[in-house]
Amino acid sequence: MATRTQPEQQAPPVQKLRVRYAKRGRARFTSHRDFGRAFERALRRAGVPMAYSSGFSPHPRIAYANASPTGAASEAEYLEIGLSATCDPARVRDALDAALPPGLDVVEVVPSTPGALADLLTGSVWALDLAGVPDAVLDGAVALFLEQQEVRVERMTKNGMRQFDARVAVVALVPATGEEPVGPPPPGSRRLLVTLEHTTPAVRPDDVLAALVALAPEAAPADPPVLTRLTQGVLDRGTGAVVEP
Repeated sequence: MATRTQPEQQAPPVQKLRVRYAKRGRARFTSHRDFGRAFERALRRAGVPMAYSSGFSPHPRIAYANASPTGAASEAEYLEIGLSATCDPARVRDALDAALPPGLDVVEVVPSTPGALADLLTGSVWALDLAGVPDAVLDGAVALFLEQQEVRVERMTKNGMRQFDARVAVVALVPATGEEPVGPPPPGSRRLLVTLEHTTPAVRPDDVLAALVALAPEAAPADPPVLTRLTQGVLDRGTGAVVEP
């Protein structure tokens, strides 16, 4: 029997960069897998000198962390890339942003800090734009939700239908201030801000909405909600603040 030749070992990255990108407009319907394919194409078009993994099927060194669900917009998605040569982060940002499709926008590229990226992403602040719900009804649903110790919801996962507590991850649920880094909500909509701790299983903003409607069915929005991640980073459970990594 022929002996399989061991693959060539790849050199470790000489530089690691952290990329913050946004999903805006219709690009919010891009799945995580579709984004990954688009990002790898953008890396090639931009001429970024990527480092590769070792093994029989080398892959570019890209580390994703806590991607937003399909259908949700975001101003704060993160990934890290390993490079085979040192590059100017600002030039990498400009080249990648130009190579990506409209709506997938590179906001910032900086040198990575030591440690795992996922360890720096422990919380998120989301905007929930809800259409056609009277203010009194929505305020009542929020107050009722915050009074609960537990609110069970169900969501279909890759392992089937799963039930979990949506209340445990909610650090804050408040009306918007109007100072969010995105445009105003659509006419006839009301915006809530929810701060979520990243838990296992993960609680998503649509889970929080499902919990609100379970407690107060009249709070169901007239149109599909618009969900936007505003900030993602290190959560301070004491103050409820989320600090960008």
